[in-house]
Amino acid sequence: MHITILAIFLAISRTPASMCSAGILIFLIALWAARTDLAKARGLDKIVALSNLCYATPLAVFGALHLSAAKDLMPMVPKYIPWHLFWAYFFGFALVAASLSIATKIQVQWSGLLFGIAMFSFVAMLIIPGVVATPNDRFGWTLILRESSFGGGAWILAGSAMREQGRGQWGSKLITVGRVLIGMACLLYGVEHFLHPANVPGVPLEKFMPPWIPGHAGIAYVTGALLLIAGVFILLNKKTRMAATYLGTWIVLLVLFVYGPILIASLMDPSVAVQIEGINYFFDTLLFGGTVLVLASASPRTD
Repeated sequence: MHITILAIFLAISRTPASMCSAGILIFLIALWAARTDLAKARGLDKIVALSNLCYATPLAVFGALHLSAAKDLMPMVPKYIPWHLFWAYFFGFALVAASLSIATKIQVQWSGLLFGIAMFSFVAMLIIPGVVATPNDRFGWTLILRESSFGGGAWILAGSAMREQGRGQWGSKLITVGRVLIGMACLLYGVEHFLHPANVPGVPLEKFMPPWIPGHAGIAYVTGALLLIAGVFILLNKKTRMAATYLGTWIVLLVLFVYGPILIASLMDPSVAVQIEGINYFFDTLLFGGTVLVLASASPRTD
């Protein structure tokens, strides 16, 4: 077993290997930082206690992607912005720094605030122009709400840190913005799961569920129902913690039992593009689950 795992790792190219290594490192750091909260938590609150871990780990993975493949990511920078290679590296370092801050819960009011601003800037500069050009492309709308919910989750982290420091008014406003964005994403994704059950669950993007994963329709419809129900509760700000806890737990289960096998299969493929795609889908969905769990963690138990 250990020989097989080592062989798979050695077969991975530099970029996927750096992404996986960064994710494992931040995972361990975040797990150590969460050990006290994890020990005190009971039931599904143990999953909520891992919200920072689920949010920080993907940031490290994507930061490693930027640092190891900066030249390949340069075309993503808008043409009207100079120094494309600089910005590719800069954002890679920023992602790694934000992941360390969130994983260790140090200066999260700044890392969360700045990362949220970055995500909203990406939506405005990169995604919205594409959606305006092709408004009938449903995946463009999916990406708008995905990146916006990630930014909202970052602002929730920042708002929670501000509340702990006595700046409750500003913190509450940031949390409200994040909650609304997450609720909107949940509603759209819930509808998409019922209209297109063949696509991968959680964040309904282009990839289809592999035929070797059983229960495609059942997974899609259960996920869609949970997204719709949780989205309504989150937008109404009623039972927000309960709704976000159940939904976030379900998304994490999807990451482990649906995207985990997809990740393993992709890493065994000789194509670097396939390897990176598998890693991206795994950690993008984990980040969405972490975003929902961050909202659960910031919501009062008596709501």
